[in-house]
Amino acid sequence: MSAESGISTFRGAGGLWEGHRVEDVATTDAWNRNPELVMRFYNERRKAVWNADPNAGHHQLAAWQDRMHVQIITQNVDDLHERAGSKSILHLHGELSKARSCGPENKVYCLDHWKMTTSERCPDGYPMRPHIVWFGESVPMMAKAVPLMKQADVVLVIGTSLQVYPAAQLAFEATPGSSIHVIDPAADVLNVPNAKAWTCPASVGLAKLNALWFD
Repeated sequence: MSAESGISTFRGAGGLWEGHRVEDVATTDAWNRNPELVMRFYNERRKAVWNADPNAGHHQLAAWQDRMHVQIITQNVDDLHERAGSKSILHLHGELSKARSCGPENKVYCLDHWKMTTSERCPDGYPMRPHIVWFGESVPMMAKAVPLMKQADVVLVIGTSLQVYPAAQLAFEATPGSSIHVIDPAADVLNVPNAKAWTCPASVGLAKLNALWFD
């Protein structure tokens, strides 16, 4: 969804993320082994988000709130949906704009700066880490996401390769009879049952749906 805003997608050629193996920057083992590298990696991701703007796709979803209830469930860790004006957003994999305490209560705090350091402490006194769900960690927001999917009359699966689980399973949680649309340049090969495939970028597909529904 955010690729059109200049935010890099999760994995590129060779399975690398911005030149790094995910095992080196997106696991608790990586954090324990080399917190400086992990912190530097997420600082760069956070800086990129702070310098980015919502694209037409983000704004289209926000505009639909005037016509219907729109619930966004996103794997993206940026805040571009919020900045576009969307109100009901569930972040499955965490948020770059927040930090999480390494203490036992896992308290979450909003950040007012993009550059975190490993020496920073949360207000509870514990070290802070990026508020990101890393590989091997549970995805607590899935418990909220599944019922929301089952309640939906219309489901849009936008800009995802459906390769990261358990989040990818949500595409198959829609209630029979709901209208399902997959919007992605590779939508025709994602094989979501009973879905209409829109093989195009997110903003283009959303504009086409808007014209189909409301023009």
